Amino acid sequence: MELSTLERALSLAKTPFYLFDTDEAAAHLASLRVSLGGAKLCYAMKANPFLTGALAGPADYLEVCSPGELRICRRAGVPMEKVVLSGVYKDPDELEAVFSEGLPVGTFTVESPAQWTLLAGLAKKYARTVHVLLRLTSGAQFGIEKPELCRMVEQAPDRPFVCVDGLQFFSGTQKKSETRMREELRRLDDLLEELHARFGFTAQRLEYGPGFPVDYFGADPGLERRMLDCLSLCLGALRFRGTVVLELGRELAAGCGSYATSVVDVKSCGGERFAIADGGIHQLRYDGQLMGMQSPPVLQLRGGGETENWTVFGALCTKNDVLLKEHPFSGLHPGSVLVFQQAGAYSATEGMALFLSRELPQVLLYSAAGGFRTARARTQTDEWNFER
Repeated sequence: MELSTLERALSLAKTPFYLFDTDEAAAHLASLRVSLGGAKLCYAMKANPFLTGALAGPADYLEVCSPGELRICRRAGVPMEKVVLSGVYKDPDELEAVFSEGLPVGTFTVESPAQWTLLAGLAKKYARTVHVLLRLTSGAQFGIEKPELCRMVEQAPDRPFVCVDGLQFFSGTQKKSETRMREELRRLDDLLEELHARFGFTAQRLEYGPGFPVDYFGADPGLERRMLDCLSLCLGALRFRGTVVLELGRELAAGCGSYATSVVDVKSCGGERFAIADGGIHQLRYDGQLMGMQSPPVLQLRGGGETENWTVFGALCTKNDVLLKEHPFSGLHPGSVLVFQQAGAYSATEGMALFLSRELPQVLLYSAAGGFRTARARTQTDEWNFER
């Protein structure tokens, strides 16, 4: 994000705050589309729900994992045809409400025999065709094992309102092994052929979550490109000729976001220079970061002078609130602003937001056409932590 954009944001918002560049997110999605050929792209909105409106158009699908996320999609005007309703728990009452509306119901993942029965029952009750993707487990709590999946494919012809479109598979995020990606796609390809041979089932869709890594700490600058190239080659080698949908969350959201926090105090303790910021680990989270042992990309605004190493703590009353350890800054002082980059994925929703009853930070969205707009104002949380 350009420094001029960050400086303008500082004139509009009090730190700490998040700034998400929606143009950047949409441009990155477009570049991935080119790199990955004919694959469709699904935005896993849990990575950053504030990007839902901006990516609803460019993305082919949006993955939704809760009733709240579905309500966000509806407020953003996302057509249900683009929604994939996923998740290990699907509330029966919420699902019935979706079916009873008489509107398109989207596509559902099936992650257990109980979900299979629930969706088939609702489809029959309301005489609504429901499209499903059978999620193959990776060994965790998500999805179903192969024998159960095969039974569902075999049963599908006897469930007239259930249309099994294909398979879904996701085994985790921050994958760094090309071998693992190749093996996963090979196994999925083999399974699709087996299902066709055994049951005459021809899948129309394969949804795969590659779990692309984001190199937050500069450990391997070429990693993301290698994994992208590997995926492109793997997709080209598939025998499956239906539609491939790639589920992407962190990869789409991380690079478009910044988190700004101000230095409010400085001091020396035991020969170390400590800076206290008005933000903290309850609002900033990088996958793989532990107590400031890694340094994510950070810009310093409003400084200047001799470069010295500083350990930066947040405002929480816990020794674990370390944002950076022994990081070089130039003339750090109260009023200096630290802008943590690649903060577009998860930080705004995954931190300990209610700890110490501190405010939720303001969320700004930026685009060249629309300028700055407030997606969420600064919000007090003390009323949420007290008996009403």
